[in-house]
Amino acid sequence: MSGTWIKRMLLAAFVLLTVMGFVYALMPKPVLVDVAEIGQGPLQVTVDEEGETRIREVYVVSAPIGGKVLRSPREVGDVVEKDKTVVAEIRPGDPAFLDVRRRRELQAAVAAAQAAVSLAGSKIRQAQSELQFAESDLKRAKPLAERGTVSQRTLEKAAVDVDVRRAALAQANADLELRKRELESARARLIGPEQPGISDADGACCVHVRAPVSGRVLKILRESQQVVASGEPLLEIGDRHDLEIVVDLLSTDAVKIETGAEARIEAWGGGQDLRGRVRRIDPAGFTKVSALGIEEQRVNTILDITDPPEKWTALGHDFRVFVRITVWSSENSLRVPLGALFRKGRDWAVFKVEDGRARLALVKIGHRNAEMAEVQDGLAAGDRVVLHPSDRIADGVRIARREDG
Repeated sequence: MSGTWIKRMLLAAFVLLTVMGFVYALMPKPVLVDVAEIGQGPLQVTVDEEGETRIREVYVVSAPIGGKVLRSPREVGDVVEKDKTVVAEIRPGDPAFLDVRRRRELQAAVAAAQAAVSLAGSKIRQAQSELQFAESDLKRAKPLAERGTVSQRTLEKAAVDVDVRRAALAQANADLELRKRELESARARLIGPEQPGISDADGACCVHVRAPVSGRVLKILRESQQVVASGEPLLEIGDRHDLEIVVDLLSTDAVKIETGAEARIEAWGGGQDLRGRVRRIDPAGFTKVSALGIEEQRVNTILDITDPPEKWTALGHDFRVFVRITVWSSENSLRVPLGALFRKGRDWAVFKVEDGRARLALVKIGHRNAEMAEVQDGLAAGDRVVLHPSDRIADGVRIARREDG
């Protein structure tokens, strides 16, 4: 009898353990979650965007006259001194080609000029003969006038005739020189670019273009020898230590920024971040198409680098940087991670950790950045909240911290 009782007791115990095992297996296990603790700390809201450095005053050196600019004597990065360093040399350009009609017209002009020279030579010979005759007349009239054979008026007229003939000879000589110069001019108009070395003929001199300011050569726009027109840009000069940063921001972000706002300059290639300050926000925006093909209204914002130049000597013109402009900051704010927040209707909410369970709590937040948000109501320092709650989390669900699971 005792053996039967023992068997029954063992069977009952086995059945009870089996039922308890099923119950335990069917019981919901706590959901493993990541937990963060709410605390006080600094909070900063920034507008982040890529920007470019640029020299405030870039001087474009242009050709003062048209001509043939020689190969640039300077290289990018060369130091130049105001009114001393020659940055470009310009020589006269070659004459233009002549078409058939123009060439024949000029050849006819040369022939006409040659005929005019011959005519002027003939006039000189005529004037010389007339002068000789007048001088002979005067020579004969002098002794006759002394003896009273001819009147004094006849002698004076002979003297006047000599002066007139001398003047006519001088005029004929001058006319000959004029006709010779006209002949040279007509021949010069026949010169074409096919004649070798014509640009350097007659000791043609260069125009030396000197640097208008001291600085460095930033860009050479006309490096090789070529023909340029008057006013055509040749190179750019600037002082690389006089840098500013231009950032094109969305207009909705630009309205949040005030002149004088602090900024942090990152990802510029140096060992440490640089400090900056907003100097100007342009009053007019512009339309820019994003990489996704969306039209955006952008506004240029200009920043000054406030750190000493010794920290950013490697920066130059048109270098890429990443800028964080401070919109709002606080040294002691109640902060909650953005990963703990989610929408509950039109309100923000979190799951608080209370006695091993998740409790829904509505919160009111203020300023926020990419990581943290300012808590204005609904949480207190020391509260713990669930990070990145999944759809398995609901009000009252048992939870366990992942490290403890």
